[in-house]
Amino acid sequence: MRRLFPHPRMMLVLAVLWLLLVNTLNLGHVLLGLFLGWAIVHLCSDFLLHVPRVRKPLGLVLFTGKVFYDIVVANLQVVRLVLGPKSRLQPAFVEVPVEIDNEFVLSALACIISLTPGTVSANISSDHKTLLVHGLDVPDRDELVAAVKSRYEAPLLEIFECSKT
Repeated sequence: MRRLFPHPRMMLVLAVLWLLLVNTLNLGHVLLGLFLGWAIVHLCSDFLLHVPRVRKPLGLVLFTGKVFYDIVVANLQVVRLVLGPKSRLQPAFVEVPVEIDNEFVLSALACIISLTPGTVSANISSDHKTLLVHGLDVPDRDELVAAVKSRYEAPLLEIFECSKT
């Protein structure tokens, strides 16, 4: 059964999205939405990452709030940096060693870093052990590494069921 319906929830979400797009709830569109959901899941199955089980749902909610807070604070800091003298900026590329071994959680970490203004995850090493991060203003490289590991990587490792390497 798992081979026939590898991602049933995603299939249902796609079917519901189809029904919302056509704005009609009749049997033909329901069947077409289910077929499209099934077909899209099968066509894209090689590209889907395994999402580990959430170990701490409340922790995920709190972590999401912390990320939103960091985004707002970073926006204000970037405005101050951009409107200030350009000579004060100290942009740098920093290699951040990562302990996450799950591709989905590692992608989430890279996205969080890129969503936070002033930082961009630029590359991941071929062995997935080092994340290259560009910072707009990096007076201390070790401080940036420590911040990424403590504010984002450690909570992600606690929230999701993925082991440290």
